[in-house]
Amino acid sequence: MGDDSEWMKLPVDQKCEHKLWKARLSGYEEALKIFQKIKDEKSPEWSKFLGLIKKLVTDSNAVVQLKGLEAALVYVENAHVAGKTTGEVVSGVVSKVFNQPKAKAKELGIEICLMYIEIEKGEAVQEELLKGLDNKNPKIVVACIETLRKALSEFGSKIILLKPIIKVLPKLFESREKAVRDEAKLIAVEIYRWIRDALRPPLQNINSVQLKELEEEWVKLPTGAPKPSRFLRSQQELEAKLEQQQSAGGDAEGGGDDGDEVPQIDAYELLEAVEILSKLPKDFYDKIEAKKWQERKEALEAVEVLVKNPKLEAGDYADLVKALKKVVGKDTNVMLVALAAKCLTGLAVGLRKKFGQYAGHVVPTILEKFKEKKPQVVQALQEAIDAIFLTTTLQNISEDVLAVMDNKNPTIKQQTSLFIARSFRHCTASTLPKSLLKPFCAALLKHINDSAPEVRDAAFEALGTALKVVGEKAVNPFLADVDKLKLDKIKECSEKVELVHGKKAGLAADKKESKPVPGRTATSGAAGDKDTKDISAPKPGPLKKAPTTKAGGPPKKGKPAAPGSTGSAGTKNKKGPETKEIVEPELSIEVCEEKASAVLPATCIQLLDSSNWKERLACMEEFQKAVELMDRTEMPCQALVRMLAKKPGWKETNFQVMQMKLHIVALIAQKGNFSKTSAQIVLDGLVDKIGDVKCGNNAKEAMTAIAEACMLPWTAEQVMSMAFSQKNPKNQSETLNWLSNAIKEFGFSGLNVKAFISNVKTALAATNPAVRTSAITLLGVMYLYVGPSLRMFFEDEKPALLSQIDAEFEKMQGQSPPAPTRGISKHSISGTDEGEDGDEPDEVGTDVVDLLPRTEISDKITSELVSKISDKNWKIRKEGLDEVAGIINEAKFIQPNIGELPTALKGRLNDSNKILVQQTLNILQQLAVAMGPNIKQHVKNLGIPIITVLGDSKNNVRAAALATVNAWAEQTGMKEWLEGEDLSEELKKENPFLRQELLGWLAEKLPTLRSTPTDLILCVPHLYSCLEDRNGDVRKKAQDALPFFMMHLGYEKMAKATGKLKPTSKDQVLAMLEKAKANMPAKPAASAKASSKPMGGSAPAKFQPSSAPVEDSVSSTVEPKPDPKKAKALGVSSKAKSAQGKKVPSKTSLKEDEDKSGPIFIVVPNGKEQRMKDEKGLKVLKWNFTTPRDEYIEQLKTQMSSCVAKWLQDEMFHSDFQHHNKALAVMVDHLESEKEGVIGCLDLILKWLTLRFFDTNTSVLMKALEYLKLLFTLLSEEEYHLTENEASSFIPYLILKVGEPKDVIRKDVRAILNRMCLVYPASKMFPFIMEGTKSKNSKQRAECLEELGCLVESYGMNVCQPTPGKALKEIAIHIGDRDNAVRNAALNTIVTVYNVHGDQVFKLIGTLSEKDMSMLEERIKRSAKRPSAAPVKQVEEKPPRTQSINSNANMLRKGPAEDMSSKLNQARSMSGHPEAAQIVRREFQLDLDEIENDNGTVRCEMPELVQHKLDDIFEPVLIPEPKIRAVSPHFDDMHSNTASTINFIISQVASGDINTSIQALTQLFQIESLAREASTGVLKDLMHGLITLMLDSRIEDLEEGQQVIRSVNLLVVKVLEKSDQTNILSALLVLLQDSLLATASSPKFSELVMKCLWRMVRLLPDTINSINLDRILLDIHIFMKVFPKEKLKQCKSEFPIRTLKTLLHTLCKLKGPKILDHLTMIDNKNESELEAHLCRMMKHSMDQTGSKSDKETEKGASRIDEKSSKAKVNDFLAEIFKKIGSKENTKEGLAELYEYKKKYSDADIEPFLKNSSQFFQSYVERGLRVIEMEREGKGRIPASTGISPQTEVSCMPAPTSTVSSIGNTNGEEVGPSVYLERLKILRQRCGLDNTKQDERPPLTSLLSKPAVPPVASSTDMLHSKLSQLRESREQHQHSDLDSNQTHSSGSVTTSSSSTANIDDLKKRLERIKSSRK
Repeated sequence: MGDDSEWMKLPVDQKCEHKLWKARLSGYEEALKIFQKIKDEKSPEWSKFLGLIKKLVTDSNAVVQLKGLEAALVYVENAHVAGKTTGEVVSGVVSKVFNQPKAKAKELGIEICLMYIEIEKGEAVQEELLKGLDNKNPKIVVACIETLRKALSEFGSKIILLKPIIKVLPKLFESREKAVRDEAKLIAVEIYRWIRDALRPPLQNINSVQLKELEEEWVKLPTGAPKPSRFLRSQQELEAKLEQQQSAGGDAEGGGDDGDEVPQIDAYELLEAVEILSKLPKDFYDKIEAKKWQERKEALEAVEVLVKNPKLEAGDYADLVKALKKVVGKDTNVMLVALAAKCLTGLAVGLRKKFGQYAGHVVPTILEKFKEKKPQVVQALQEAIDAIFLTTTLQNISEDVLAVMDNKNPTIKQQTSLFIARSFRHCTASTLPKSLLKPFCAALLKHINDSAPEVRDAAFEALGTALKVVGEKAVNPFLADVDKLKLDKIKECSEKVELVHGKKAGLAADKKESKPVPGRTATSGAAGDKDTKDISAPKPGPLKKAPTTKAGGPPKKGKPAAPGSTGSAGTKNKKGPETKEIVEPELSIEVCEEKASAVLPATCIQLLDSSNWKERLACMEEFQKAVELMDRTEMPCQALVRMLAKKPGWKETNFQVMQMKLHIVALIAQKGNFSKTSAQIVLDGLVDKIGDVKCGNNAKEAMTAIAEACMLPWTAEQVMSMAFSQKNPKNQSETLNWLSNAIKEFGFSGLNVKAFISNVKTALAATNPAVRTSAITLLGVMYLYVGPSLRMFFEDEKPALLSQIDAEFEKMQGQSPPAPTRGISKHSISGTDEGEDGDEPDEVGTDVVDLLPRTEISDKITSELVSKISDKNWKIRKEGLDEVAGIINEAKFIQPNIGELPTALKGRLNDSNKILVQQTLNILQQLAVAMGPNIKQHVKNLGIPIITVLGDSKNNVRAAALATVNAWAEQTGMKEWLEGEDLSEELKKENPFLRQELLGWLAEKLPTLRSTPTDLILCVPHLYSCLEDRNGDVRKKAQDALPFFMMHLGYEKMAKATGKLKPTSKDQVLAMLEKAKANMPAKPAASAKASSKPMGGSAPAKFQPSSAPVEDSVSSTVEPKPDPKKAKALGVSSKAKSAQGKKVPSKTSLKEDEDKSGPIFIVVPNGKEQRMKDEKGLKVLKWNFTTPRDEYIEQLKTQMSSCVAKWLQDEMFHSDFQHHNKALAVMVDHLESEKEGVIGCLDLILKWLTLRFFDTNTSVLMKALEYLKLLFTLLSEEEYHLTENEASSFIPYLILKVGEPKDVIRKDVRAILNRMCLVYPASKMFPFIMEGTKSKNSKQRAECLEELGCLVESYGMNVCQPTPGKALKEIAIHIGDRDNAVRNAALNTIVTVYNVHGDQVFKLIGTLSEKDMSMLEERIKRSAKRPSAAPVKQVEEKPPRTQSINSNANMLRKGPAEDMSSKLNQARSMSGHPEAAQIVRREFQLDLDEIENDNGTVRCEMPELVQHKLDDIFEPVLIPEPKIRAVSPHFDDMHSNTASTINFIISQVASGDINTSIQALTQLFQIESLAREASTGVLKDLMHGLITLMLDSRIEDLEEGQQVIRSVNLLVVKVLEKSDQTNILSALLVLLQDSLLATASSPKFSELVMKCLWRMVRLLPDTINSINLDRILLDIHIFMKVFPKEKLKQCKSEFPIRTLKTLLHTLCKLKGPKILDHLTMIDNKNESELEAHLCRMMKHSMDQTGSKSDKETEKGASRIDEKSSKAKVNDFLAEIFKKIGSKENTKEGLAELYEYKKKYSDADIEPFLKNSSQFFQSYVERGLRVIEMEREGKGRIPASTGISPQTEVSCMPAPTSTVSSIGNTNGEEVGPSVYLERLKILRQRCGLDNTKQDERPPLTSLLSKPAVPPVASSTDMLHSKLSQLRESREQHQHSDLDSNQTHSSGSVTTSSSSTANIDDLKKRLERIKSSRK
């Protein structure tokens, strides 16, 4: 047992791996328990056991293994990570469990396998089980088969792939082991249950006995479709639904899974393909041409045997098909014809879709061969053509079939109609669109009137089938002229028709139910009819559209009646008029008179031909009234117009009567049922009058009304022929003008372009220029609709005329046709037909294409030409190609039949001579344009070989091939290319060029399609292999294409396709799929459903910049099978679509239109702030990357979703750059109108633009930069300031672009950087640009350096961050750069600095290498510029942001510029380099006259003094106060724009320069309203920062460290006084608590915090009422909770406890007992001693009411008496100091103090001065000295003594009322020793020695109320600087006031030299000041 106890103690995982089986058993049992306990499937616990699972199932001990299997099963069922173990565990089960003798083990093993399948790992499990079938141990094989059978039975054939199982079945049936054979039989039965007869062909070769047994079993199976009994995890919700449906009696799967699973398996799919081409007899091609028919028969029989294989391997069957076609077409022996037809049938059946490319060649031959009467031949031909039909689409062979329909031979006609009928049966409403139906119906309608009855019957059957397939609504418009008898016959046939897709189809079509369509088609030939099955499979492209087309079906069909029936009588949709139009006979004049007299007054008819014009006019008026009152149904239109035409009729001479007459015609046409008969009566007259000056307009109105009644196409044709049959040129030109206008109003549909063109040509040849001009205008209008193909008709015109036509076309370029406004009401209820666009554009498109006269060129493609093209000599080949190009060129538009040309050209595509390859590609491009959409039929045999050329190693050949493919695709649409396996075969080739070009092409085309054929899935495995291609470009292109594949196939299918990959690859690909899923664009389906109300082109025009290239418009609007795109090849601009007719442009739905009308940016309150908080709090990614990863894009998308219009966001994040261009265009349009929105989303807009910087497309970049320029201009107008967040997430990326190779881009970026300085401080831009100089891109370095130079030039040295020295050192590094441009830029920048700062530069740069230094010196010499006096360039050079005074603008822009330069000068003056005097530049001189006359407030002008650095020209003129107000102009503006002020100050607070920062903070805290806004948190951070700064030892090392510390000190005082008292008290308490808690915190820190608290305590009496006591007490409570009395006493210092007590005591004293009411915010008062402490204090104060002293700092009560005796003296002194502190009475105060000191020479004023600033003390001392000197009659004060008394006034800042001294305002005394002690510490901290302090007379008396407060402003700092300057000056100068040289803080200037001058200036300044007060 000793051993036992050892392993008992081990943890579970170690037990499970123990070598003792008992230990393992125990471990497995424990593991099982653990697994059962874990409830959460995602618990991290599961991962710990991942490695164990394989061990569980493969344990060597059988008993232990059983337990292990149980545990493993529970694990797999519950752990979400279990999937990772599939492969290893299942292979373990197969090899180590299935061979176990115990049945229980096998059962558990099978269960585990099934469980893995349930958790979506079916493919991996199946793979392992199939491997198991090859195991030598029959037990294992049997168990594997059984597992597969159970899996199939439970999960169904969708989850378990049958093909691999069926493949191995025959082998299993041959096994020697009976058990294996029996199990194989069981699984065969199970498979049969799922796929029925599809299983027969693969098993046809097994042992006949076994087959018989199987047949017997199969018969017993129930006939119903099987259902899976177990579901995958992801499908388990489905299971629940399914149960509900079953209980409701619904169809099991609804339509959810595309019908049942049954048709999913097709026998064809299960077969192995056989390669037969190599097995053809060697002499086959000779024999087939042999003269003896027996030899030919032998050859054919050999082929027949081969093609009996049910599935053939793809290959090049072109020659074989050609040979068979020749036999069918030309062989005289009918038996051979039948045999060849059978061979073709076999090929078509065996190759299926792969045969499609040959279909076009064979179909016409077979159809023409139907002239044979022999039944066996006819039958063979029928079978052949039916099999061939299944390999292609009706669309592809429609041209050939229609051509044969006109054949004279009745048998051919009959058989063709029957073939059409059979073909229709395979179609659905969506695969038989109107565009196809129309030509077929037209041809069949001719046949129903044929003399031969069999032809008629066949035609009836075909029409009946069409009726059944698409429903009456669709077919009726084409049957308008059919009489009732024939119509009934058609309907009768329709009822008999049995569709391949079952009855449902017909009904669905008729009932307008669109729902069943998708489901129905998928269920197709469920019964195992393997040929028919195929149709449903390849059609999902159109299928997806089925619902849309159906929905719109019924209403839309009426519309094309107009265009469709131009030849027949133009039917209208309204049935009444329709018949009337056709029927209305021409009435005799008598009948007309009779009818007219019934409705018109008698007088009217009599006066019609009166000779008096007035009577005729009166008669017309009556006539008009009568017509106006008549009812539509009663109006005899023909009679009325006859009356009007009655003598004098249209020869009327009086224009008034004529005008009335024409107006009446218009009225009749509008109000009555106006027929063409009536129209013919009047049109001639109207055309005659159209050129009349007075009546022309009325004639046009009447014609328009007639056009509306009788359709424009008919009216236009009549009018044109009439106009050109007469000679009057005026009439001709006006008719053309009317027509131009009418086309715009009515739209273009149905117009007969051909007829017009002949008339237009006549017009163009006219001698009259007006006629020519009108004709050209009409052509322009037609161009809008027809597109560039229109020009083809006029290419033979004279060049001069052609150039006019071109100019007109040019004008129309980019416009879209207007929406038709007329002709809608009468002939279309379908004004609102929904979703019909699916077909409509096709139809209009083909119309336009059909107009072009096409030439037949097949006769020119002779066999000689073909042999020339394939000659051995390349020169002859070239000649052949030249000839072909010539033929196509000459013909312009050609018919699709081009004989043997395709095969000949195909051979040239892989010509060894690349020049010929390129020439062939050019010919193919020509061919596409010339043949138009009919080129579709050549896609398979010619198009795919072009794609092969994309793999060429030469770049130019690839480019030509790509252009050719695009030209073809434009004509054919993408469907033809994607159908079949051809494309996937190309992608399979491992040619990197081919792969990258092809994937790039697909990535461009796929997003534009609404649907794709299912065959696209065949490309996916190759796409995955491209994702891991060795070639980086291939990988990139594959990744780009991935989202578009997913867009069409869906994530599920794509993920499923990864199943066949290696595990490592699979994980990578799945990760990419996840990524792509996030970026997956939406399908462009919106346009499909767009309601196409006749909106004309206006919709897209609005959102499509006309410059958008063709592709763009295609992507957004044209659907996948676009016939109409033919014109594009000619380089149409975005309106080419519209050429196809009025429907196309209206694709953008109305709904979208409404969407787009709203604002594009939605203002979300505080949205931006929230986003910044999120970024700060790291809730979102910080915008910082080298290239944007997907998560950044996703994040931006999410953030934008709430504040950017949905449609705009779709454009912004579209994968196609065209859409980005569109988005930018929209943003530019909305910039002005949505300023608020733009500013609200500015951070997002800028981030989006940074993404655009990473795009490779230049047009987007240019557009983005254009937008940015406008944006920053707007922002500066709005006085907006960029936030740090916006700047840091944008500027670095903008700077990347400054290194672009294109000049124009660099220029733009520089312009933007320039404009940015208006909205973002230049000093902050500087570091970003500096960072840019570190780039590897030399252009970027150079540009950044130049930009730095510009900044320094514009804004002075102050922009250099962190310090000018550091910045210049970094810039100087680049002088040694290896790139010349960078070197120059660096040198120029330093020269710029030199121009501003002179030799100081060398000091700042530090040491340079000799070479660099010499370069620099040389450059400086060359620049030959004297250093200018000012660091600030004249402001006009950069447009100031505010248009106030220049200097103000300067101030605002330059911010703290002065500071820096003054520092530099100070440094200079310290080191004493007297520099040559310079003349002050004009703009820097004081304009005193201006100031004197100005009565504005002094505040705005003050900065000018500072700005211009005059403070040292004359000592007396110093006005330092505004120094702290560097931004004061802004403050004046306070009310108008607080936000910008604050932003500006804040930008200064963040400055790298301490002084600027402190100054700005002081500013903030000078404005009470602002200061009070600071929250506790902010104040805590600020105080922490300031105190830390004061304690920072490094500051003392700075040359002016003392100054800084003093300024900070003042600022702290300011903060304490000005902030919200509650907040600051609270902040200090928290700070104290933190500092005491923190071990690292220095005792000095806590001490300073406490001093601040003491300061606050002294302010309490004034502020007690504004304080929220409850909050303060809560803070104290928390403090006392953290630091109970005992803990506080343990502190090293006694200060904390005293501070706290002092605070509480003061509060108690001020509030009295009421203080106890303020404990409301404390939840549990017992937690601290606060309440008890307060109660004690209250009691104590009651006891000692008299004594006010409770400060423990006092040494005893004796002081009190001492204090009271001095009180009066103190009060008196306090008064005096108050006066000195005030601006007005400072002199008086000083005088009084002087008197007082004289009187009481022993009086001590030291305590009053002690707490004030250094400056104040020296000021008082100096003041006293001055008075003394004055009194003693000393006239002049030497310069060394400082400032004149007058100036003192201006220097003296006004103390603020709330400021109080450190003394206790409440009258309590403070012991002097405390103050002395404190002062010593402070002096020490500030780096002052304490000796001086001791030299002073000892303090005998203590004054507790120093009245002069320390002035909390950085003015002191300035003054202290001045005093330092002075001291330095004293060292350098003898006190000679007349000396001309003084140091000014900005530059060296020349003083006016004479003292008188100075005095004069002093006086003037004094006057200015007093006038301002």
